[in-house]
Amino acid sequence: MAVRIRLKRLGAKKAPFYRIVVADSRTSRNGKSIEEIGYYDPTKEPIVLKVDAEAANKWIANGAQPSETAKALLKKAGVIGE
Repeated sequence: MAVRIRLKRLGAKKAPFYRIVVADSRTSRNGKSIEEIGYYDPTKEPIVLKVDAEAANKWIANGAQPSETAKALLKKAGVIGE
């Protein structure tokens, strides 16, 4: 099973709110997820970004691959380096 860390879109039309989730790569974008590890709200000023660093590092150590957007958000939150 290929596991990915990616965003799940919630919120109303033109008012997005995202959850950072760990999910099987074969599920749909808003489908069932394994675990929720944070959230991201780009509509607030300044943006709201909260990530459970311990859970994210655990999943990355176990082989979960973050999507490009999730990787950028994890870097911004200081969870991963590079």
